[in-house]
Amino acid sequence: MLQMLFLLALEEDSENTEALIRRIGQDDPDAFARFYQETERALYAYTLSLTKDHHDALDIMQDTYLKVRAAAHLYEPRGKPMAWVFTIAKNLTRDRFRAQSRFQDVEDGMEDDARFSYVHDATDRMVLETVLQTLSEEEREIVLLYAVQGYKHKEIAEALNLPLNTVLSKYRRALGKLRNELTKGGAL
Repeated sequence: MLQMLFLLALEEDSENTEALIRRIGQDDPDAFARFYQETERALYAYTLSLTKDHHDALDIMQDTYLKVRAAAHLYEPRGKPMAWVFTIAKNLTRDRFRAQSRFQDVEDGMEDDARFSYVHDATDRMVLETVLQTLSEEEREIVLLYAVQGYKHKEIAEALNLPLNTVLSKYRRALGKLRNELTKGGAL
């Protein structure tokens, strides 16, 4: 059910993504444009899971792409290139909220069109809202990386620097929370 949350068609090709990052490091604007096109929906989903706010997610995305562009020449392949990008986004999010000294609350209701442009169906918006309100930050990351981005649990464990068993148990626990919440709300 969570796979229907976003209209996300990114199938990561690690070699291609690494090649794009290397070209970005050599100041190739075409590579940067292509990298953006191939990763923007996945990065939006990830930053939204961290910030719980459309505008903050877009701000973090912009900062992440600027950081990728500035640091691409320093990138060294050590696994999935998107794990590197997600780590940048996560660090920028933490820095931003640390500077604000608090996390933003989830806003009530999700307006159509501008606020959550990747979620068109009313049922999907309700499920997304439930996900954002019910799960902890780490659970949201794990569920969205697995269900939306299509990462394997092992890849998520590497990207988040967590043991595989922890990722598996948090994923199962998060799905249980979602199931209970949706059943309680009459959505299932």
